[in-house]
Amino acid sequence: MRNIVLLLTFLGLHQLVAAQDGAISGPTTSPSAAGYSCDPDKCRLPNCNCASTNPPGGLSPSEVPQFVIFTADDAIQSYTLDSVNQFLAHRKNPNGCPVKMTYFTSLSYTNYTLVTDWYVAGNEIADHTMTHVGSPPADEINGNLIALNALAGIPLDAIKGFRAPFLNYTADTFHLLAAADFTYDSSTAAAIPVTDPDTDAYWPYTLDYGLANDCLTVDNICKGQPQIPGLWEIPMYAFFDELGVNGPHLMDPWLDTANGASSINDTATLQYMKSTFTAHYTGNRQPIGLYTHPIHLSTTYPGVDPSNSTIQMINQYLDWLQEQQDVWIVSNEQLLAWVQNPVPATQLDTIEALKCPTPDVDPTLHICNGIPANEAGLLQECAFPDFPFFTCYGCPKVEVSPSNPNPPQQVPQGQEARFRLPANCSTPFWDPVAGSCLCKSDDCAFTDNSRPIGPNGANLTGGGTGDNDTDGSTAPAPQYVNFNGAGAAKLFNSGLIGVISTLVGAAASFALVDV
Repeated sequence: MRNIVLLLTFLGLHQLVAAQDGAISGPTTSPSAAGYSCDPDKCRLPNCNCASTNPPGGLSPSEVPQFVIFTADDAIQSYTLDSVNQFLAHRKNPNGCPVKMTYFTSLSYTNYTLVTDWYVAGNEIADHTMTHVGSPPADEINGNLIALNALAGIPLDAIKGFRAPFLNYTADTFHLLAAADFTYDSSTAAAIPVTDPDTDAYWPYTLDYGLANDCLTVDNICKGQPQIPGLWEIPMYAFFDELGVNGPHLMDPWLDTANGASSINDTATLQYMKSTFTAHYTGNRQPIGLYTHPIHLSTTYPGVDPSNSTIQMINQYLDWLQEQQDVWIVSNEQLLAWVQNPVPATQLDTIEALKCPTPDVDPTLHICNGIPANEAGLLQECAFPDFPFFTCYGCPKVEVSPSNPNPPQQVPQGQEARFRLPANCSTPFWDPVAGSCLCKSDDCAFTDNSRPIGPNGANLTGGGTGDNDTDGSTAPAPQYVNFNGAGAAKLFNSGLIGVISTLVGAAASFALVDV
């Protein structure tokens, strides 16, 4: 019976996601509507940045890396991580590190243990409200923080970003984010091409002088408002087809028709994605993004049958990107770390956020810490009828909600309550069963597997096959096994991202089907 309930729950989730594509149809701002003015002499990095189309730090475009942001929205489940992994698990950046991404997480239908694993594997977890509501009240935003910390073990100070569901926000949303000590929002659209003199494709900027995006579509913003010093805005950069400013594509562009046509054409989509990237790459190198709802492209989700042509087209686009020099696929957190401390592409090995530290945890330890080799057999099943989930941190007595985001634990007979992550221990080193930290916060051991970025073009392109590592290692690459078990692709020796997320995804798929 529970299998039927789960299937119906999954189908309900698909209907929810299908209704929230984040589509735009034209410009969302103009210079007159923005009324934007910023004093660059007073607004200085790392804590203030004016909205500008020029690279930060006075760098020339030829010195600047081209960042490609990859984000996903909504619930984290095995089938959504499966969807992301088919595009990212086999890729690395020019320093040899596995690609990282930002997952804007809402909690309805989310399996908390996969949130833990995705975070421990090096990805960014960000806030997307608890129950996926637009123009969210404070309890939806703050409750998500509390629940992600309590049930997924994500440190509060690691949840830096927010995206409004449906990209539906108000001026008050930014004040709520500032009150909750967020670092950035990424809900606004950059919907005018970079080739247009009036483009709104600004590098990330702070709200010291208000917003400069979405001025035509959201009330009571722009012209100096909302003025919130230190809160960053990372615009979402649109693609444009042959219709130019009248043909923008923002979230899940592969679901759109192109050039005014009546049906989807993957070839046309690939063409405008490449042409928009080229405009960024040959211009001021403003970032560009792939903003996804992974469920649309999942091959393991009940009732969803994505086009194999579309999946191949997206991988073809990413393959092509990584053939260009100085292209990095990054999370919002990584992008912002560079913007706050901009250095030339040849010096990116000085940016800690772009490295790939791996936690040095003994694989023989039995500890519920977000690493599959350690946590096998320790997960607790929270069998709620609406959406059951697993966690390392103890099941709540009742389902979490905005009014009660951290209910008391339900302690199984003969067991002790689990201990939640404290502020002075890192997630992979915390034992929630014993309530102990394997190391102190200042000496937790990580191994950095990144390689140097050198001059003269050395290591300045990424890769998608892992067959030509330059470190001379002859060790065989581990296998990335798809969540659905259909085939395998090579994963780079330097990374855990695909191994961790894939193994846990496979385990979670089994658990969700059989609970």
